[in-house]
Amino acid sequence: MSDSSIVITQTALLVPVNDFPIDQDMDVIDQLLADTRSPNTKRAYEKDLKDFFDYTTGRLPSANLVLDFLRLNQAHAVTLVLKYKAHLIDKKLSEATVNRRLSAIKSLVAMGRKLQVCFYTLEDIKGEKVEAYRDTTGIPPTDYARVIGQVDRETFKGKRDYAILRLLWDNALRRGEICSLNVGDFDAQARTLRILGKGKGTQKVTIDLSFKTTEAITDWIIACGTAKKLKAPLFIVVAHNGNGVRLSGEAIRRLIDELSKRAGITKKMSPHRVRHSSITTVLDKNNGNYRKTQRFSRHVKPDTVMKYDDNRQQFQKEMTDILADLI
Repeated sequence: MSDSSIVITQTALLVPVNDFPIDQDMDVIDQLLADTRSPNTKRAYEKDLKDFFDYTTGRLPSANLVLDFLRLNQAHAVTLVLKYKAHLIDKKLSEATVNRRLSAIKSLVAMGRKLQVCFYTLEDIKGEKVEAYRDTTGIPPTDYARVIGQVDRETFKGKRDYAILRLLWDNALRRGEICSLNVGDFDAQARTLRILGKGKGTQKVTIDLSFKTTEAITDWIIACGTAKKLKAPLFIVVAHNGNGVRLSGEAIRRLIDELSKRAGITKKMSPHRVRHSSITTVLDKNNGNYRKTQRFSRHVKPDTVMKYDDNRQQFQKEMTDILADLI
């Protein structure tokens, strides 16, 4: 093959840059949000970055302002973020909140580095130490039965609410998992449900349902008339001003809060507190079998289940009482 033919071949392989246009005035925050799947994380990024730029510049984070920040030198950027961190600590914000806001800034910088508009890192800025303990005790089954008892299952809204309450208890679903359900995810014959589990991206996981939950969801779908609308949201708003719209996580939180207060539950309740209650009860009923409980709760780490068990058995209280009796 001649040298000229090699040149021609190589030239033919070159694609004009104009065939792949990119926005020269890029908005790095928009790119960061587009690269993030979780709606909750997106909302947190927007809120936290707005707070950072408001504190450091007194302005909202426009595309140009963000680029100016990302083009700072290493020393200037680190000093600025450390000053902001000190401000958060002075405001007596929790360690978790401080860490979340720092994480948003670090994610912005990481995206800037990917896009080649930023050449420094914030790796030297460490987060606050967070106490790992969480109260995971929840409420006993008898109390939750009182909560479910507040629902009028003969009404249209009551059929929806009862199905949601059963999923929260029988399967310990997270509110986000319930909100994302479509009618086609439910298989009444097989008594299964395909859910978009936490941290699973777009991959759905199939879980088994109890007979009571299957019956409750079937009853709701019949009342809704959506049996053949497989892509329709499973749970919808039934208020006059939003009928048919997919139910939000906040709406489920308000539902649990309202029904719990009506049932006389004094503990602050939420969908996740119901999940805590369900998992703790499972541990009680299977004599602390971690493997079975982890399969039920769908926790990735066994350590998380251990926290539930420690809280359930009140190991710390037991040890404290033993020491007290010695003196």
